[in-house]
Amino acid sequence: EGIEQLGFSVTRYEVSDLATVDLNQFQSIVLGIRIYNVHPELHNFDDKLFDYVSAGGNLVMQYNTASRSASDQKFGPYPFEISRKRVTEEDAAVKFLDPKHPILNTPNKITEKDFENWVQERGLYFADNWDEKYTSLFAWHAKGEDDVKGALIVTKHGKGQFVYTGISFFRELPNGVEGAYRLFANILSYQP
Repeated sequence: EGIEQLGFSVTRYEVSDLATVDLNQFQSIVLGIRIYNVHPELHNFDDKLFDYVSAGGNLVMQYNTASRSASDQKFGPYPFEISRKRVTEEDAAVKFLDPKHPILNTPNKITEKDFENWVQERGLYFADNWDEKYTSLFAWHAKGEDDVKGALIVTKHGKGQFVYTGISFFRELPNGVEGAYRLFANILSYQP
């Protein structure tokens, strides 16, 4: 519902639908939270999803939980791991690691103000040990702890883009957090 409120036309599919759906008709595809945990059969469609990205699509993978069984699984077009790292302080200061990146500038200029009034946390199950082809856009830390990167990593792949995010959009969007909507709109608005 949050994506529709941004003005995007949304079509919902189940994992089983991927066998017949032409993904190239979509500008962006968003995978639901914990999708690989709930539907491990999604890995059967990894090649189809990454071919979609390579052809110019925008694939957004929301967080999956780290588990022993996930340690040897591939989640993106280039390797990265899913950690148990999280930032539970909803007002943790944000650091912009690549402030000129398009996700932070188009169509909305993302600033510290966009991280005000968040609820419960910044995010969870951040990416870790990612391939150098990925760019990490944010760092946060709870008081007394080191910076945690990997809340949102992005890479070009062919003509398209792949995003992994542990940012808790699933909490922020239902709570009407304006900055989260602005950031999510930027992620979805990718055009090759």
